[in-house]
Amino acid sequence: QVQLEESGGGLVQAGGSLRLSCAASGRAFSSVAMGWFRRAPGKEREFVGVTIGWSGDSTYYADSVKGRFTISRDNAKNTVYLQMNSLKPEDTAVYYCAGGSRGNYYSAYFNRGAYDYWGQGTTVTVSS
Repeated sequence: QVQLEESGGGLVQAGGSLRLSCAASGRAFSSVAMGWFRRAPGKEREFVGVTIGWSGDSTYYADSVKGRFTISRDNAKNTVYLQMNSLKPEDTAVYYCAGGSRGNYYSAYFNRGAYDYWGQGTTVTVSS
């Protein structure tokens, strides 16, 4: 069954905003960490950000998105969000959410191996 499902992708002009949603079901939302990754055309999947813990107070971001992207979670809705502002053409990618509990330190969740659950991805295209 589907554990994580992203939505909210689309086409936006540079400087615009989008909010991605990740709806979790089953054990996926019980993960210690809920992260976002992205894969740009021709590139490897890379870390975007992560929220660790149930409260959502501990969040970490890749330098490339820091100050522009914000992760939040709504536990009542079993949903994690990625608010993306001041979008740039280089933000064009397929965005994936992930849930995991394998990390023994916060930085472990910057890596794909710490995650057990993955969504199918949603495409974000930023035009110049």
